Amino acid sequence: MRWHLVMSSTAFKLDIGDSQTIRDFVERVQSPERLKLLFVLTVADIRAVGPKVWNGWKAALLRELYQRAIEVISGGLIEEGQGSRVAAAQAAARRLLPDFGEAEFATFVGRGYPFYWLSFDPDTHARHARLMREAEASGAPLTVEKRVDPQRSVTEITLYTADHAGLFSRIAGALAVSGANIVDAKIMTMSNGMALDTFWVQDLAGRPFDRPDKLARLAVIFENVLTGDLKPHRELARPAAFPSRTQVFTVAPRVLVDNKVSASHTVIEVNGRDRPGLLFELTRTLTGLNLQVSSAKISTYGEKVVDVFYVKNLFGHKVEHSAKLAAIRKALKEVLATGNEPAAAEPERERLAAE
Repeated sequence: MRWHLVMSSTAFKLDIGDSQTIRDFVERVQSPERLKLLFVLTVADIRAVGPKVWNGWKAALLRELYQRAIEVISGGLIEEGQGSRVAAAQAAARRLLPDFGEAEFATFVGRGYPFYWLSFDPDTHARHARLMREAEASGAPLTVEKRVDPQRSVTEITLYTADHAGLFSRIAGALAVSGANIVDAKIMTMSNGMALDTFWVQDLAGRPFDRPDKLARLAVIFENVLTGDLKPHRELARPAAFPSRTQVFTVAPRVLVDNKVSASHTVIEVNGRDRPGLLFELTRTLTGLNLQVSSAKISTYGEKVVDVFYVKNLFGHKVEHSAKLAAIRKALKEVLATGNEPAAAEPERERLAAE
């Protein structure tokens, strides 16, 4: 089948909360029957690869893509105007927050931009509302909520704290130091200048990051990283503490930049060899390039990572200047190239150079 990989690549690599992503996918699928057949084929194809390839997280992403696509094919979801979709999301959240007064709920509504309301389901909006209320009542500079989701094989970690440049990078570094792998992320800045960032993480074996001792340490590690008392780049530079199972492999670095796949963001896809702290270094480089990361899709295939970032410039626009795009590609390739050659390959390279 010509498009037999289109469903898995869309679900695992792109932001399916982005309306352009769904439009492009539906344009290829075209009918409910073809969508159903593609869904079955995709699941069978993934499960046939090996016993550990299929998991609850991939199942959840495929189900969500299927549901969004069938709604569009049936004339719903994206066909409605953005304003009515936002209003519907707010009304659904209101029904789940009977303990909020009208003024309190209006304050919560005013905190979220349209992108926020279209990125989460009503249950999550309600949890966010209560998290913000508790954080503001306590005056805590950092609030962390952890929720294990066994069905999707992930742990959802939500942070509410003052936003600043490089926050995503620091959080990614903290999670790497904690031994957690990020598989998905939504980065939100609310209208009050606070960041509401959500990360879906797994342990190194692809299971929910749910060990009580490690979860208990997370908030402490986050605080130490955000205050500067703990430096992720120093911690991750200690190979003995963070051994890499992929150091015997070489993966050619590749950086793809696409301004067509999303109507509102520049999409950057990064391919390279996996290693501890790579996501931290990539996001720190994006921050240094004055880019804001709105969402990220993080995928690992054996020794290879395929990370996709939805970014804007500091003015909230796509990045379209050719010189800037070239600088992005160059900087990210340099990060991917660091330590990419396996140690065992050194003598062979020296012999070939001598010849």
